[in-house]
Amino acid sequence: MMHQAYCQLLRYKRWADRGLYDVVASCIDGLSQQDASILLRILDHIHVVDKVFQHHLQGVPHPYKAPRSDSPPALSALARGAMDVDDWYVSYVEGLEEGRVDERVDFIFTNGSAAAMTRGEIILHVCMHGIYHRGNAGLVLQQNRIAPKDDRLTDFLDVQRAQRNLLSSREHATVRSSN
Repeated sequence: MMHQAYCQLLRYKRWADRGLYDVVASCIDGLSQQDASILLRILDHIHVVDKVFQHHLQGVPHPYKAPRSDSPPALSALARGAMDVDDWYVSYVEGLEEGRVDERVDFIFTNGSAAAMTRGEIILHVCMHGIYHRGNAGLVLQQNRIAPKDDRLTDFLDVQRAQRNLLSSREHATVRSSN
C-alpha cells in the first residue's frame, strides 16, 4: 500500500514538473533578464537536488559541489534533464521492492556533511522539495501576470481519473463494435 503511494507521488511530481516547464518555455523570452534568471536558477536547483538524490539512491558519487549548477543550463537542457530524472524516479520506485523503502542510505550532502535517510524518506524529500520550489517559480510567474499551470495534487488526480474514464470508454466501445 505505501509503495503505491510513493509511485503516485512521483507520477504527480513528473506531471507537475512538465506543466511548469511548458509554461516557462512559453513565456521566458518575454520576462525581464532578472526574472528569467531567477526562474532558471529555481529550475536548476530542483533538477540538481533531484540528480544528487538519484545518485544517493543508486549508491554512486555525484559530481555536484553545491545544490545548483555553477551556471544554469539553457531551459531546453533543463527540461530534457528534468523529464529524464522524473522518468527515472517513477521507474525506480515502480521496480523497488516493498521492503527496500525502509532501507537506510548513507550519503554526503553537497556541503560535506554526512547524512542518512531511508529510501522512502529520500523519495518524500525529492517530491516535497520540488513542490516547494515549483511554488517559488509560480510566484515569479504570477508577479509577471502569467498564470502557472494548476499543479495541485487534486488537479493531477482529476486528470488521471479523466484519462482512466476515457480509456475505459474506448475499451467499452471497442468491445461493442467487435460484437
